[in-house]
Amino acid sequence: MKNLLEKADQGSLRFRYIKLCIFFSGLSVFAQLYLFQPMLPMAAEHFNVSVGDTSLLVSSSTIGMALGLLFFAFKADSYSRKGLMTFSLVSSALLTIISTWIPSLSLLIAIGIFKGFVVSGVSAVALAYLTEEVSAAVIGAAISMYLSGNTIGGMSGRILATILAGEFGWRNAVLVIGIESLVLGAIFWKLFPESKFFNPQKTDYHLKAKQMKFFLTNPYMLRLYLIAALVMGVFVSVYNYLTFRLEAQPFSLSHFIIAFIFLMYIFGVFGTMTVGRLSKRFSSNSILRCSILSMLVGALLLLSENLYILIFGLGLFTFSFFAAHTMASQMTALYAKRGKSSATSIYWLFYYFGSSILGSGTGYLLHSYSWNVFIAFLIVSVVIALILATANQSPKDKKN
Repeated sequence: MKNLLEKADQGSLRFRYIKLCIFFSGLSVFAQLYLFQPMLPMAAEHFNVSVGDTSLLVSSSTIGMALGLLFFAFKADSYSRKGLMTFSLVSSALLTIISTWIPSLSLLIAIGIFKGFVVSGVSAVALAYLTEEVSAAVIGAAISMYLSGNTIGGMSGRILATILAGEFGWRNAVLVIGIESLVLGAIFWKLFPESKFFNPQKTDYHLKAKQMKFFLTNPYMLRLYLIAALVMGVFVSVYNYLTFRLEAQPFSLSHFIIAFIFLMYIFGVFGTMTVGRLSKRFSSNSILRCSILSMLVGALLLLSENLYILIFGLGLFTFSFFAAHTMASQMTALYAKRGKSSATSIYWLFYYFGSSILGSGTGYLLHSYSWNVFIAFLIVSVVIALILATANQSPKDKKN
């Protein structure tokens, strides 16, 4: 039997390579997923369609991501962890590069679905790999590094795409991000350590279905999944529609100023890193509850008509969301002793499900009523998440 002491630990070369490469994987995945978001008006003009039609360039990738996670929930353990992640990173980068020359919007959307499907291989097994290969003492730091890559990737993809598209056109912006992602995939393939504590196994569909049924009916795990759906849905709702609030009275900000709102994602990096450090000193569920409570305070401050208070509230809200998401995903991966890839795939399914349902549905609420009603609904959603976290005491919940 392999000794737990062999796991990658602080200061080892293996741990440094794992942290670097897992960060690069998150950077690549989320830069590609969201690169079209700031370029939708340019794409609409190019294809002579509405912005609503071109929004499918973004949602197609997340739809593909959800489909891929469902597939890999059953099949992920059949493949080498490193092999699957390398394939996902390289093939998605190639699809992004190919997108540069696609003449049809419908074909571009179809490629987006396929790209989301293949890139989901990273999300399906990354957390499972980390909990298998990294020492329990530093697992929080490793997961924080991965989620920081996700955060910075999503932010940098939007900002870089905006700058490049403005200077060189949206197609060239797609090409540059595709090439950048291919380089990151090559570095990952070269440096990422192979698994020591996992061997691919033939898929036992009956066992997989049994594992998934267990996770979906286990109260502890189900509460974590619902928390993920709620906090992600609330987070996406705020960033989707805050622009409308800032354009209106009493703020009346210009589009140029509002564009810098995405820089608030930097607070998300601090949130994931803070959780990585705190998880060594405090119980997981205590950190999760405090993060959600802090997110609630941030959401309340978004009701303010004072711009500085609102910006402070947004920073606190962003910091707290990423802290809560980091902790919930870590708790999910650590609780699952068997079927880790299934457990984490279900987590991401709920995460994206919450993003889609709440992120879209709250827009109709804002349109029909007011900003205050919109925020009140989000506050209720965060309170439900806090109640779920408070109920989620478990013997598994202990200091890491």
